[in-house]
Amino acid sequence: MGMSTPFATPDIDELVDLHAAPLEPWEVVVWNDPVNLMTYVARVFRTYFGYSADRANQLMLSVHHEGHAIVATGPRETMEMHAQAMHDYGLWATVRKAPQ
Repeated sequence: MGMSTPFATPDIDELVDLHAAPLEPWEVVVWNDPVNLMTYVARVFRTYFGYSADRANQLMLSVHHEGHAIVATGPRETMEMHAQAMHDYGLWATVRKAPQ
């Protein structure tokens, strides 16, 4: 005699409303340091981020004169990768939540 196991099929009369959490923007901030030349910082911004020479120079001057510049904004994981890349280039960079 073959035995079969019945499948349990519970009656679920529940509606579940699943929404993804909104993606909050994060920023990569590059900070001024006494080591790297301004031309090098601008070249890193052009090489890594693909910024135009004008944009790279604007950001570099912000780093130099204001002490820092926001060089990228986006999802946290991506910004963490960008910050690590800046570290790999020898720049001082941090990640922070963008103000809303």
